[in-house]
Amino acid sequence: MDIYQHFRPEERDLIDQIVDWKHYVENTYAPKLTDFLDPREQQIVKTILGEHGEVKVAFFGGTQNAERKRALFSPDYYQVSEEDFRITLFEVHYPSKFVTIEHRHVLGSLMSLGLKRGKYGDILYDESTVQFFAAEEIGSYLSTQLQMVGKATIRLEEIPFKKAVSVQEIWQEVSITASSLRLDTLISSIYPISRQKSQTLIGQKLVKVNWTVVESASFECCEGDTLSVRGFGRVKILSIEGRTKKDKWRILAKQQK
Repeated sequence: MDIYQHFRPEERDLIDQIVDWKHYVENTYAPKLTDFLDPREQQIVKTILGEHGEVKVAFFGGTQNAERKRALFSPDYYQVSEEDFRITLFEVHYPSKFVTIEHRHVLGSLMSLGLKRGKYGDILYDESTVQFFAAEEIGSYLSTQLQMVGKATIRLEEIPFKKAVSVQEIWQEVSITASSLRLDTLISSIYPISRQKSQTLIGQKLVKVNWTVVESASFECCEGDTLSVRGFGRVKILSIEGRTKKDKWRILAKQQK
């Protein structure tokens, strides 16, 4: 059976990597730790490994509700602990009375250090408190190199997981209809914007599908996809429930409030 047929062509490299990780554990009988994976990547890992193989996988991102998580591939007899995931939680100290730090500022500053996105986990906010998870192996580098976030001078403090701020996301189930499953059409059907505006947002690289920027307005969306439009929030397609009498797609989704 062709393993690739169940996934999109652009996911082929990740599939090959997952298979390599699996073979590594099978051949060495040693665990293999990955970088942080987004939820779509985690789902692909689960699908490929299944539930009853000799190689098992566990996920952890610093908290149980983390979105981005590292995966640990291991032999079925291996006892996994939180320490195996080698994750550090940093709190960002900055003059919060005089400057505001947003998610994009933190991520932009982290990415400017030249490391892959996979080295960073979730970025957490609670009023003026800003925290983020990172791979333990880059902790010392971050402590010395990350001195500015946006226009703010900052200081990093390593803190225990129990001090992680709790982020509550509110989702609402919605039913929508759309003339097609094209990305630009879906965006204009979900949000109060025109199709032309949705095409502009896509062209400006402000739209992601499954945590990856998509620049094609004609990109075909599928059941299970998560769409993110900067400034408008996220929507996950729960199910595609067929056609209406007017030949439009009937879609059940949940939208972040």
